[in-house]
Amino acid sequence: MSTDDCNSLESAPTLNTGINSNNPRHIAVIMDGNGRWAQKRFMPRAVGHQAGVKAVRKIVEYCAKHEVEVLTLFAFSSENWRRPEEEVSLLMGLFMATLQREINKLDRNNIRLRFIGDRTAFSDKLQAKMADGEAQTKDNNALTLVIAANYGGRWDMCQAFRTVAAKIAAGELENQDINEQLINQYLSTADLPEPDLFIRTGGEQRVSNFLLWQLAYTELYFTETLWPDFDQSSLEDAIKSFKSRQRRFGYTGEQLESITLK
Repeated sequence: MSTDDCNSLESAPTLNTGINSNNPRHIAVIMDGNGRWAQKRFMPRAVGHQAGVKAVRKIVEYCAKHEVEVLTLFAFSSENWRRPEEEVSLLMGLFMATLQREINKLDRNNIRLRFIGDRTAFSDKLQAKMADGEAQTKDNNALTLVIAANYGGRWDMCQAFRTVAAKIAAGELENQDINEQLINQYLSTADLPEPDLFIRTGGEQRVSNFLLWQLAYTELYFTETLWPDFDQSSLEDAIKSFKSRQRRFGYTGEQLESITLK
């Protein structure tokens, strides 16, 4: 194996050369199925979203207890504004109420809260509450809970590219300076490990403009379970699937085995 291969290997996410005994460091989740969960029970979609918040609490609790470093939840995509105005208004109200209720609890449990996405579309009051939650929990280290709100993977890359272009125009960078590591520095997740495990509930099998750059080598897990029914046992099933996989990052199993033996 060449020196370049070794350098590439070292910069890749954590390798799994066989059955992995470790939990994923970073889990990213699309929480799909709240509305369908409610409709199946002949209840308003709002009830499903409220039930979804309860599921979030269970998953956050599990990740903090089992030393997962980062949990990223797709709470509201940039495309979700297309939903009926009444549902969007309800979601914004639920978002604010949840923040007001949960921030102190997160802080008591040593959980750091982060938001990624374009906040400018939210009300001033909601933006202030988001900033307050980040400031209050910034020194916590049991788990980083990342909430993707008005987020899109293409938006994330575009804002990174704009920053790089501005630095080139200002003479701070040269074209030849552009590489994956540089672009990664200007993504909204620059200070976080890339996701090891991506979970989507609700039966759909697509990434829906979520963390497009960051998911390049992530293990994908799809389940029919609707988000309000996704409990700690469901998460354990997803982690068990993750641990059974060999993460090769373009290398053969034999190459990885030789690295392990050295």
